[in-house]
Amino acid sequence: MSGKPEMLLVVNRSAGTAEDERVEAAVSGLRAGADVAVAATADAGDLDDALGAHPGRRVVVLGGDGSVHAVVAALDRAGRLSPDEPVGIIACGTGNDLARTLGLPLDPADGAAAVLAGVPRRLDLLRDDAGAVVVNAVHAGVGAEAAAEAHRLKQRLGAAAYPVGAAIAGLGDTGWPLRVEVDGQVAVHEGEGWAADGEQPVLMVGVCNGATIGGGTALAPDARPDDGLADVVVCAATGPVARAAYAAALTTGRHVDRPDVLVLCGREVRISGGPVPVDADGELGEVQDAGGWRVVHHAWSVLVPR
Repeated sequence: MSGKPEMLLVVNRSAGTAEDERVEAAVSGLRAGADVAVAATADAGDLDDALGAHPGRRVVVLGGDGSVHAVVAALDRAGRLSPDEPVGIIACGTGNDLARTLGLPLDPADGAAAVLAGVPRRLDLLRDDAGAVVVNAVHAGVGAEAAAEAHRLKQRLGAAAYPVGAAIAGLGDTGWPLRVEVDGQVAVHEGEGWAADGEQPVLMVGVCNGATIGGGTALAPDARPDDGLADVVVCAATGPVARAAYAAALTTGRHVDRPDVLVLCGREVRISGGPVPVDADGELGEVQDAGGWRVVHHAWSVLVPR
């Protein structure tokens, strides 16, 4: 027996950024201090099989938010999602937004070293009405439209696909008639242009555990992934000039000071009035009539730098 910790490195073989050299750097870095098995997975079935074949190994994810989301969901299905079984993350995606929030390295070799030396940090997650998990953020409206455009362009443009996708989506979207409730209270704003009953066109709603989306855009600059609360950002900038100004402010985090933006914190969030496109950790979908998410406090943990 080597006495080294046993780890299972999960690699998304269908992800565009899982180049061989990054995988090799992560594997060799981990093997400097651990006994490492590697599982290349392409779907939920592969993940379930990999976890079932290696029940005693610490799980390490090589990938971005989508890969972390998929692995956390698989651990949840297997009954292994626990704050007492920390997950390692080696950032190797296009956006890496959860890794950014946690201060993890964005280089695979440095990420492997951080996993070996890391300490557990307990994190929250979001669960939707169907029980599905969200580890970083879910957003509805123009942000999801932008993500769909970025997904189409990601293979060619890499991280640059996010701002390009946002620009394309922002040209045509004029909002969705949504009602947003946080902890049972309708989200309303005293600023000009807000309806008193909360029912009005909304450009974007973000329910955030982490601070950033889209490869570093600070949608919820003050969000903390372990405080038991979701940061909720509601934007009513639906006119063409307002949309452009909101997009410009979003790049610097100053959008939260705009009168057409409302920021709240809460444990349960519901939106109604769809259909509206939704992006949950990069997984695209749609809320038809209504949907909701609740915070599960300290549901899991991640190895982070000391």
